[in-house]
Amino acid sequence: MALLNFRKRTTSDDMPVNGNVEAFIKDYSIEVMPRTAEKVESFRDLLPKGTRVYIAHIDGTPIEDMVATAKRISDEGYPVMPHFPARIIKDQATLTDWIARYQGEAGVDQALLLAGGVDQPHGDFHSSMQLLESGAFGKAGFKRLHVAGHPEGNKDIDPDGSMTQVNQALRWKQAFWETSDADMALTTQFAFDADPIIKWADDLAAAGIALPIHIGIAGPAKLQTLIRFAIACGVGPSLKVLQKRAMDVTKLLLPYEPTDVLAKLAAHKIANPDFNISHVHFFPLGGIKTNATWAIEHGGASGVPASQQG
Repeated sequence: MALLNFRKRTTSDDMPVNGNVEAFIKDYSIEVMPRTAEKVESFRDLLPKGTRVYIAHIDGTPIEDMVATAKRISDEGYPVMPHFPARIIKDQATLTDWIARYQGEAGVDQALLLAGGVDQPHGDFHSSMQLLESGAFGKAGFKRLHVAGHPEGNKDIDPDGSMTQVNQALRWKQAFWETSDADMALTTQFAFDADPIIKWADDLAAAGIALPIHIGIAGPAKLQTLIRFAIACGVGPSLKVLQKRAMDVTKLLLPYEPTDVLAKLAAHKIANPDFNISHVHFFPLGGIKTNATWAIEHGGASGVPASQQG
């Protein structure tokens, strides 16, 4: 397959679809919150069959709202992966209760485990490793557990800007995966520049970290919105890409789209089949409908919504 494989899209505008991108975003996942999910009339009109839908748990969101959102999306036929942020889970009893609610009311059997975006733990847990060690997910029969990845580091974990603690945690998670029955993967923070992503993924492979990578990609959004999120989430090198774009007055008012970064990653995957990024995970910072529309328009068969599939 050629590195830039374009074919005609089977839609009315007859614009070309990059076949590499079509293959690369196949079985993509996307993230929602209860308040953003409420704005979606039908996920089946936006997302392909089988799309994994993560539900972000922001501090202060009642667990009842999280579970209700999970049930609604599950009832539409989509596998749901709720966040379990360690620092907002008070204790083992709370963790067990959350798991039971998700499982009993929404049929959930997968989770994203992460430390969470609060400075001070609300109780006994402060890391995703503690959640894994608790054994609660294994006892409940969860089949898939994802953990966080940080292509550009995380200053909450490594204040000095290094990757020391992040990489140490990844080695621990790799070892856990090797002894676990669960399917595991790294779901990463979003980034905007393909080159640092490729280097990070290659460095992990060289270090023996074989966990599959679900790379976080920001969906289409206003440039100002992305810069705000990038600063809040500590995205470093990629922020420079946005700032450079903001200095170009011809692009300042145009919405950002992930077309270029995905095209470069997709071409790299074609040229290097063993590249350890296996899936794309979208952060719909400009809205779920906007993100899904981009996937429909640029993803060919990989973006066709369930309501339009046979």
